[in-house]
Amino acid sequence: MTRGIKHRGKAKRKNKESNKRDGASSSSSVPSLPVKVWQPGVDKLEEGEELQCDPSAYNSLHAFHIGWPCLSFDIVRDSLGFVRTEFPYTVYFMAGTQAEKASYNSIGIFKLSNISGKRRELVPKLATDDSEMDDEASDSEDDSDDEDPDGPKAPILQLRKVSHEGCINRIRTMTQNPHICAAWADTGYVKIWDFSSHLNALAESETEGVQGLASVFNQDPLIKFKHKDEGYAIDWSPLGPGRLVSGDCKNCIYLWEPTSGATWNVDNTPFLGHSASVEDLQWSPTEPDVFASCSVDGSIAIWDTRLGKSPATSFKAHNADVNVMSWNRLASCMLASGSDDGTFSIRDLRLLKEGDSVVAHFEYHKHPITSIEWSPHEASSLAVSSSDNQLTIWDLSLEKDEEEEAEFKAKTKEQVNAPADLPPQLLFIHQGQKDIKELHWHTQVPGMIVSTAADGFNILMPSNIQSTLPEDGA
Repeated sequence: MTRGIKHRGKAKRKNKESNKRDGASSSSSVPSLPVKVWQPGVDKLEEGEELQCDPSAYNSLHAFHIGWPCLSFDIVRDSLGFVRTEFPYTVYFMAGTQAEKASYNSIGIFKLSNISGKRRELVPKLATDDSEMDDEASDSEDDSDDEDPDGPKAPILQLRKVSHEGCINRIRTMTQNPHICAAWADTGYVKIWDFSSHLNALAESETEGVQGLASVFNQDPLIKFKHKDEGYAIDWSPLGPGRLVSGDCKNCIYLWEPTSGATWNVDNTPFLGHSASVEDLQWSPTEPDVFASCSVDGSIAIWDTRLGKSPATSFKAHNADVNVMSWNRLASCMLASGSDDGTFSIRDLRLLKEGDSVVAHFEYHKHPITSIEWSPHEASSLAVSSSDNQLTIWDLSLEKDEEEEAEFKAKTKEQVNAPADLPPQLLFIHQGQKDIKELHWHTQVPGMIVSTAADGFNILMPSNIQSTLPEDGA
């Protein structure tokens, strides 16, 4: 299990020259060697070599921070459009800090606007020959120049903070009422807050905020509940507004039932079934009374709140701690889990009765998996982060196609030899952040991923992620 941020300290603001990603190091000198793609886990950096970001790999890439590092954050659903496909974007977040003193902590409610990037085609054109490919490349370059001749502009951060005693281990906003937020503290408390006033103030404000120096408000939570120990597992039900489960390091899971819009009843009798810390919880996207849990004991349990306080079923999932999990909202039979040994697995829950439900297992990462999440727009895609400082994006529908590779080589007149130890399902590798802790896809901006790490946040939109969008999306 890997959770804390080591050597906590305020995130340092990086100047424009040093704000390079995909390896983090930058240099103004011209490299003496030809530029090539660096493959983590395959290539080694020689003395004097540096990694530099290739901006063409992203439709958008920005970095920001709100002061102290944040172990957890959540994207707030907004009213700016269900599916947004045009730059610039505006997004809202909530995040909890990991400060060096308990009294320094706060929950940040923030708005990031003017997120710029390259115009993208939702359906890429098919090139028929080399000349057409060259023409399209030229057009693409012209478009980029026309859109932003001075380069990408920095996003505008507006921030409000609410004081919080203790570090925030995990924070989640309610799907149905995103101004309602639940936060797990290292003090053992789970608290629920109403941040509607702060979100409304940010929505109405057009003034640029000052990073990390916003006023701190004192506000009481709607309710707080004390576990016997601290914890990290928490999830709001996507089907039952206000239903919440929270799990702690003493193996206990508690069910919160809403009694009104601002009050909850917490069942004091916990769900028991794990022999070690409960690390993550996920409600079923289709069954309102069913949720899943994963644990340091290496197992995953499926629970039905109608059947008592014991698991409906439980199975060994990994050979080490199961740190995180994600239930596929578009294909509800699929459950992904990530382990402390760096592996992550995909299970088809329909196969549980047959014994072996694993349909995919990956050993690419060599350090603990810290976050995993299915794409909200592509049923076969998911993103994974690891303590190896990599964020990877996967498409499970892909398979190695030797004929396609040969055709691509012929068209580009290049030698493209994918390393044998890189899975064909691996779509993208993002680097440059230190100690990545959590990632989320933006449900309203297809292809956008936000991640938090010890040195701040990244917003990225890889250029090779083409989402299938609803025809009537707006």
